Amino acid sequence: MKNRLVILFSLMAVAAILLAACGPAAVATTAPTEAPPEPTVEPTVTDIGTEAHPIKVLFVPSVDTTVIVTGGEVMADALNAATGLFFEVSVPTSYAATIEEMCASPEDTMGFIPALGYVLANDLCGVDVAFAAVRNGFPVYWAQFLVPRDSDIQTLEDLDGLTWGYGSITSGSGYLFPAALLDKLGVVPSEAVETGGHNQAALAVYNGEVDFATTFYSVPLTPEGESYWTYEDYLAGDVTPDMYELPDEVIPSCAPSDDGETLLCDGWRVLDARAVIRTEAPDVMQEVRLLTLTDAIPNDTLSFGPDFPADLRAQIEEALLAFAATPAWAESIGNPDFYEWSGIFPSTDADFDPVRDLLAFTGQTLDDFR
Repeated sequence: MKNRLVILFSLMAVAAILLAACGPAAVATTAPTEAPPEPTVEPTVTDIGTEAHPIKVLFVPSVDTTVIVTGGEVMADALNAATGLFFEVSVPTSYAATIEEMCASPEDTMGFIPALGYVLANDLCGVDVAFAAVRNGFPVYWAQFLVPRDSDIQTLEDLDGLTWGYGSITSGSGYLFPAALLDKLGVVPSEAVETGGHNQAALAVYNGEVDFATTFYSVPLTPEGESYWTYEDYLAGDVTPDMYELPDEVIPSCAPSDDGETLLCDGWRVLDARAVIRTEAPDVMQEVRLLTLTDAIPNDTLSFGPDFPADLRAQIEEALLAFAATPAWAESIGNPDFYEWSGIFPSTDADFDPVRDLLAFTGQTLDDFR
């Protein structure tokens, strides 16, 4: 009997120990002497940016595709040298195709897309802006209305019933902003012709194929290499419509430079779409004049797919800022025949709210641009 009691008490003691081990831990009566170590976040393992999986660099086809690909490769090589990442340059067939590609490949695409394309892409799938373009010190640009220099057209109202040439229905400067302005004024063209690009639209006026065209505009440079007027002048109201175009007295001298790289007028440099067709139409300034401008439009963007790896994006952004300060930039996206970006500056989604307002006015979506 005694042995049985001993065994019973022993089993009870073991059970008590086991229950204590399974129960809640005892509360410490003193504070720990050191804080627990911070959890480490391991970087995402990805093959994006490798030679087997290059990052897609997309450009909209607003100028000659050969120029874009050649200049884009210069940029890709510079980014590769700076980051060790690999890039693949491509030019989709349209603005809409560029947007669709970024949304279809959200983790490995970066796109040089205009403000309108950015807003559509952001609303569609969350494409995120990183930089906006600077062109000769301007964070904005304008659309211009071009007409034959010897025509009687003096106001936008005079365009009513005439034939309109524009590059693409998805272009902010080529179509949308001018369309909204014409609609506001009650001006209805007799026909609207999609030419395929800004340079083709300007060429259509030169060749007499349309009565007027709308293209991008950039402020011309003085013989000293400075902007004819500044953005600050514009905001202050010190820029009058007669200052949009070059002075009348220099127009007869306009011609391509000796090296063919620029369009010069007695030392003044033309930077709008007419300069792009200087080879096909060396007397374009004598034949095509600027009628007026729209309100200011946010500049083009460099944007990333919504799921682009943050660490890779940071490397690319740093490398792009450095590349923009090198002479090679002028051989790439800074080339006058490319997008003519003179630099970049950080931008946020809120900067493009005016474009959203435009889309709300027109009621257009990506489906309208397929």
